[in-house]
Amino acid sequence: MCNLYRMTSNAQAIAQLFRADVAGRNLPALTEIYPDQEAPVVIAQGTGRSLAVMRWGWPPFGEVKRPITNVRNLASPMWRSAIADPARRCLVPVTAFSEWSAVPDPVSGRKRKHWFDLRADSMGGDQLFAFAGLWRPAEEGPRFAFLTCAPNETVGRIHPKAMPVLLRPGEDFDRWLSTDGAGAAAMQAPLEDALMREIAEEAPMPPQGSLF
Repeated sequence: MCNLYRMTSNAQAIAQLFRADVAGRNLPALTEIYPDQEAPVVIAQGTGRSLAVMRWGWPPFGEVKRPITNVRNLASPMWRSAIADPARRCLVPVTAFSEWSAVPDPVSGRKRKHWFDLRADSMGGDQLFAFAGLWRPAEEGPRFAFLTCAPNETVGRIHPKAMPVLLRPGEDFDRWLSTDGAGAAAMQAPLEDALMREIAEEAPMPPQGSLF
């Protein structure tokens, strides 16, 4: 389960890479994004795309008491209508994501964060990519979550249960925002190991301010 990621790029890069209208918005460097925090997403709007800010965590449903951040079972009634509707899919801009180690570090006795991103040569020198997201309106404002899948080897050696569904700019973005429900569900697969890397853990960064 991925419950931490970062987006340290800027609105101009999102505008160019995601072909999105950012409406003059600027974004701070979001070094640590946790559930229930605001984050940028890109949605299809008419014949184009636009940048929006939403809160991470789908509203609770039924016996679920906390917001849902990760989406795995697409056959569930909770997700069936959203995955079938391209207007309820979104791209979640990311520069790196984190998974906690499965066992504590033998020296510190604590589990530690492992960060992952895409290799620069797989991105043409740009590290910005996206999670495959779903969103919905809610009384307190729009909320989003993103798909997970079985992990590839790179992530699986740290977190063997799951990893986010990662999308590369270009055809992946276009397909996610336009294909039918079956086509979208077919994209729930791990990215190839050759395109990814684990990056060194960095020192904690100061908390970011509001996106508004």
